[in-house]
Amino acid sequence: MKKTVFITGASSGFGKASALLFNSKGWNVIAAMRTPQKESELSQLENVLVVKLDVTDSLSIDEAVKKGVKVFGNIDVLVNSAGYGLMGVFEASDEIQIKRQFDVNVFGLMEVTKTVLPFMRKNKSGSIINISSFGGVNAGAFSSLYSSSKFAVEGFSEALSHELAFLNIAVKIIEPGSVPTNFRNGIEMIQNTIEDYNAELASFIPKFIKRTEHLSKAAAEDVAQTIWTAATDETVKLRYVAGDDSQYYIDLKTKNTEAEYLRLMRN
Repeated sequence: MKKTVFITGASSGFGKASALLFNSKGWNVIAAMRTPQKESELSQLENVLVVKLDVTDSLSIDEAVKKGVKVFGNIDVLVNSAGYGLMGVFEASDEIQIKRQFDVNVFGLMEVTKTVLPFMRKNKSGSIINISSFGGVNAGAFSSLYSSSKFAVEGFSEALSHELAFLNIAVKIIEPGSVPTNFRNGIEMIQNTIEDYNAELASFIPKFIKRTEHLSKAAAEDVAQTIWTAATDETVKLRYVAGDDSQYYIDLKTKNTEAEYLRLMRN
């Protein structure tokens, strides 16, 4: 029987690239997105079901999962790819921005996972693949909200991997670097209204770019391949890094003393 993958955030970026890759490998694909009426490529493919899903809307999550199971009979792999990036001065952020960051990246991911789990538990098999970031390991300046949401994804995924192991359900974490996707282009910047931060904020992005400009960056298709590997390698491996720049920042934290790490991050 064909296997089935359920992918959130499938309208663009990692989600769409993954939907195309799994479909090319002969899988059934449930491509979940907020505005399916705008999707003109995936909807034309055989064995692809495009469904409406907003990870902040419980009803849409339940309906999308039920529809996918009704059409294909099961969900073998869940890819939680929907995400939202909020960067900038924490002190200048508002409650709405903070709530949205966690509603999408953490609580939405958890609710989709919780809705899919009963089907995997019944079959005592499956894989849950959560998209994190190197920012879920190494938190840089002006990424307090985004990184804290991804730290939450890392902790949730790691704990859940232990919790579900006896059911033969794997949990995997993907840690991409800086990838040119619609997500990156659509990062929301917090409007800074506090003058004290202006100089540091202005110098941060050039320093960030220079630090990894010599390193190769993964394309969305590369991240999709990493997701495919995580879904099919049948190992207990938990974390998968995509991109040399991601590995650079992870190594910066994990392979240095804390004092050296802090010095490098703040210079």
